Amino acid sequence: MNHPDFRVRGKVFATLGYPEATLAMVKLTNAQQDMLCRAEPEGFAPVPGGWGAKGATHIILKHANKESVRDAVQMAWANVAHKKGDTRKK
Repeated sequence: MNHPDFRVRGKVFATLGYPEATLAMVKLTNAQQDMLCRAEPEGFAPVPGGWGAKGATHIILKHANKESVRDAVQMAWANVAHKKGDTRKK
């Protein structure tokens, strides 16, 4: 798709530079998304539409706190790496 994505166990947990170079995306739970968007509304926002309603969260790179970005990426990794119901080997 002409932008970097980050995967664990074959599943995307984060992307960089899509749909704009100024954005990244992480797959969070709704609770994690709500927490980050409330704590740093200038740095985090739900992806518009259905994906955002399921936890996909934009990181506005220019405004997001570096530590918060690290935490968000770690949460997204753990969400995908430890997803229940996935029978593939870890």
